[in-house]
Parts: sequence; C-alpha cells; structure tokens
Amino acid sequence: MAYSFLSRFRIKPDREDQFVSLAKQMESLVDREPGTLAFKFFRLGEPGMFAVYESFVDEAADKAHMETDHGKPLIEQMIGCMDGSYEREMLYDLEPAR
Repeated sequence: MAYSFLSRFRIKPDREDQFVSLAKQMESLVDREPGTLAFKFFRLGEPGMFAVYESFVDEAADKAHMETDHGKPLIEQMIGCMDGSYEREMLYDLEPAR
C-alpha cells in the first residue's frame, strides 16, 4: 500500500505567482527521487486555495523527499508563500493489503 495524501492550503494573494513558479520547479525535480510514485500541484476552485497530491512507496520516502538538497529550499520558500498552515488528508487503497 502506498503512502499517499492530499494537502490543501491557502496562498497569500501577493505570493501566488511566486508559489506557482516554485511548485512547477518542485514538480520537475521529484522524478529523480527514489520512492516517489506521484507528485502534482493543483489550483482549487476557491480563490487562493491550492492542493498537492503526493504518493510515495512508504512514509520514509516522504520524509526523504522533505530533506533532499534540491527540495528542502523550495519547500521552505513555498511554506513562506502560505497564508496559514496546510491540511493533510491521508488517502488509502480501496482494498486492504493482503
């Protein structure tokens, strides 16, 4: 079973362009990370709201993603664009692991 989640968050209005640029950079880099299955940012219907879908082989791969030399500075800059924190919703396979 993959370790997958959807995180939702609000971006400060004056930082949306910067955030989108950073998000595109991050999307282009994660394919070089072992254990990353999927990684994609989305703009939501409510103004200023965004989401990211992330899926890893396990929780350790998610933690490694947060600490990569290329990702860590981008993540810090993206967090600086946020208006508040994020809400993470875990996603589980339809069928339990056997």
